[in-house]
Amino acid sequence: MEFNFTLPALLGALLIFMLRVSDMSLDTLRVLFVMRGRKSIVWILGFAQSAIFVLAITSVLSNLDNPINIIGYAAGFATGNVIGILIEERLAVGYIHLQIISPRRGSAIGDRLREEGYAVTEVSARGKDGMVALLNCSVRRRQVTKVESLIYKVDESAFVTAADVRTVRRGFWRA
Repeated sequence: MEFNFTLPALLGALLIFMLRVSDMSLDTLRVLFVMRGRKSIVWILGFAQSAIFVLAITSVLSNLDNPINIIGYAAGFATGNVIGILIEERLAVGYIHLQIISPRRGSAIGDRLREEGYAVTEVSARGKDGMVALLNCSVRRRQVTKVESLIYKVDESAFVTAADVRTVRRGFWRA
């Protein structure tokens, strides 16, 4: 196996890299949409991703004598995963369920979030050191940073966890 640094060989490796970046970016998005139950988008992404994958792997397998193609393939795979995540973060599709625990300012946090139009459910709970307020609030993913900021302005010691959720039916979602 010998490295071939001619212009056509380098362009071929670059093409493989770009195909693989595209393939893996689509694959990452597809998996995230699968988790959110978005069937039609998943079908389109899966179709495009598999077609691009066939082109990329065919290019590598037909030119195995040049290790630059293998490097382009591997680098495209790794880069595509990262780019897919970055794209998904920008899209911020879906909802997040925030669970907020506050030992002293739970009602104030709930009131502040309601003033901003968010639905909040408060529950009294017993924590490690005594009674706490347990607040539940589901928001669009692109609103999480704003909601966290509102929470910490009221109680900087609040404990907040977040989990992806899918809507089932009914309830209140801030538009």
